[in-house]
Amino acid sequence: MGRLKRATINSLSGFRFALRNEESFRQESFLFLVCLVLGFFIAPSTGWYVAMIGSILVILMTELLNTAIERLADHVTPEFHPQIGAIKDAGSAAVFCALVLAGSIWLAAFASWLGFV
Repeated sequence: MGRLKRATINSLSGFRFALRNEESFRQESFLFLVCLVLGFFIAPSTGWYVAMIGSILVILMTELLNTAIERLADHVTPEFHPQIGAIKDAGSAAVFCALVLAGSIWLAAFASWLGFV
């Protein structure tokens, strides 16, 4: 039980760090809270709701991993380095993919809600 408690504390510390230090994570967290409520009205079914909220969680997870990569890269070498830049760009691309996935799911759900699908 002690391991679970420590893991939970570490996870909450990670959330706290990201909320305090990462503007994009704050914005995406706000989006998550809005979507929790909005999804109730738009989701055509429970399965759709889970997929819609899950897609926003994928954005948050990807953003946290991207933040970790960027912070580690800056720690290793604070100066510009082309390979580090490429690594950071890959992390950013991963966040972009997560955003596209979530947008696609929410668009499909909205189209279904409107009766187009």
